[in-house]
Amino acid sequence: MKKLIDTLKNIWKIEELRNRILFTLGILLVYRFGSFVVLPGVDYNALEAAAATRGANDILGLINTFSGGAFNKGSIFALGIMPYITASIIIQLLGFAVPYFQRLQQKEGESGRKKITQITRLLTVAITLVQGSGYLAFINQQGAMSPAINPTIFWFGNIIILSTGTVFAMWLGEKITDRGIGNGISLLIMIGIIATLPGSFVAELQNTLANAGPLVFLVEIAVLFFVCLVTILIVQGVRRIPIQFAKRMVGRTTGNIPQSGARDYIPLKVNAAGVMPIIFAQAIMFLPGQIGTWLAGNDPDAQSGFLMNFLDWKSVPYNVIFFLLVVVFTYVYTALLVNPQQYADFLKRQNSFIPGIKPGKQTQDYIDTLTTRVTLPGSIFLGFISILPAIVAIFGVNDGFALFFGGTSLLILVGVVIDTLQQIESYLLMRKYDGLVKSGKLKGRSGSGMQIGASM
Repeated sequence: MKKLIDTLKNIWKIEELRNRILFTLGILLVYRFGSFVVLPGVDYNALEAAAATRGANDILGLINTFSGGAFNKGSIFALGIMPYITASIIIQLLGFAVPYFQRLQQKEGESGRKKITQITRLLTVAITLVQGSGYLAFINQQGAMSPAINPTIFWFGNIIILSTGTVFAMWLGEKITDRGIGNGISLLIMIGIIATLPGSFVAELQNTLANAGPLVFLVEIAVLFFVCLVTILIVQGVRRIPIQFAKRMVGRTTGNIPQSGARDYIPLKVNAAGVMPIIFAQAIMFLPGQIGTWLAGNDPDAQSGFLMNFLDWKSVPYNVIFFLLVVVFTYVYTALLVNPQQYADFLKRQNSFIPGIKPGKQTQDYIDTLTTRVTLPGSIFLGFISILPAIVAIFGVNDGFALFFGGTSLLILVGVVIDTLQQIESYLLMRKYDGLVKSGKLKGRSGSGMQIGASM
C-alpha cells in the first residue's frame, strides 16, 4: 500500500502528467454528462421499457453498452463514437485493398495520415446521417416519440443534433489524445462500458446473496479476476523472432576491425487482430436470427426452426458457430495485418537477417509459418473469450454482469487500461521515478522490438 501511495504522489508531482490526467477526467465528465441529455420530443421511459424486453447481447444491447446507456435513453450521444469506429474500420480495410489508401498509410508519412484522418471524419458524418435516420425511425417504432411534436421537425432537428453529438464526441476523443493521457476514442468507449458495470455488479450481488449466498459471489469475482489475468497475458504476449544486422567495418586507426552486428527482434503478437474478429463475427451472428424471424412470420410451428436458435445468445448452435467464426476471422484479420513479404523485404533493405534463415523467400516462409502457429492459440483464446459470457450466464450469472466476463467489453477494457498505464509509466520513468511495476511486461514494452510496420 505504501508503494501505491508513493507512486500516486510521484504522479501528482509531475506537472505535465497531472495536467493531462485532470484534462482527461474533465473531458470524460463532459462526455458522461451528455449521455443523460435527452433528444427533444423523446420519451426515454418508453425506450428503456422496450429495451427491457430485448436480449442483453443483441446488436442494440451492444450499441447501448458502448454508448454507456445513452442509446436506451434517447440521448444526444445515443450513437456514441460508434460511427467513427465504423468509419475507421472501413478506411483500414480499404488500406488493405485499395492502392490509393495503401499509399496514404505506408508511403506518404504525416501528410498521408492527415488525409486519412480527414477522410475518416467525412465518412463519420455520412455514416452518422444514415445511422441517425435509422435510430429516429427506431424511436418512432418503439412509440417513444412525443405526439405533440411535428414529425418533420422531430426528424430534421434530431438528425442534426445526433450528427453534432457524434462529431463532438469524436472531437473530445481527439482532444484527449492530443492533450490528455491515453487514446481518446478508446477511453470514450471504455468509459461507456464501465458506466454499466456498477448497476450490473449490484444486481448480481443482490441476486446471488438472496439465492446462493456470499461464497458463490466470491467465486464469481475470483473467476472474473482470473479471466482478466489470462486476458492480460494474451494481449501482452509476443513471440520474438531474433534478427541480426550484418557485420560492418568500423574504425580507421585500428585497421578496420570487424565488429559483430547488432541484435534485435521482431515481435509477433499472439493476439495481433485485437478485438476486431469478435466484432466481425458478432455482426454476422445477428443475420441468421433476423432471417429466421422473417421466415417464421406469424407461423408458430416455424418458431422452432434452426435459425431461431440464433436469437438466443446462450444457445449451443449460436455459440459453436460464433466460436468458429471468431477463429476464422482471427486468421483472416491477422493475415491482413501481418504481411510476411513486407517483413522479408524490410529486413533485406536494412541489411539484416534472421539467424539460420536465408534472406528473401525463406525468410518470408519462416515468418509466415511462425505467424500461423502463434495465431492458433490467440484465435482459440479469442473464440473462448467470445462465448465465455454465455457460459457463465448458463451458470446463473445475470446477463448484464456476464458480459464483463469476456467478449468485446473485456478485451476493450483490458487493452485501454494497459495502453493508458504504459503512457503513465513512461512519464514516471522519464522523470527518474519508480514505475508502476518493478517487473513484468508493462515496463518499457511500448518501445521494445523492431517496429517494422511503423517504419515502412
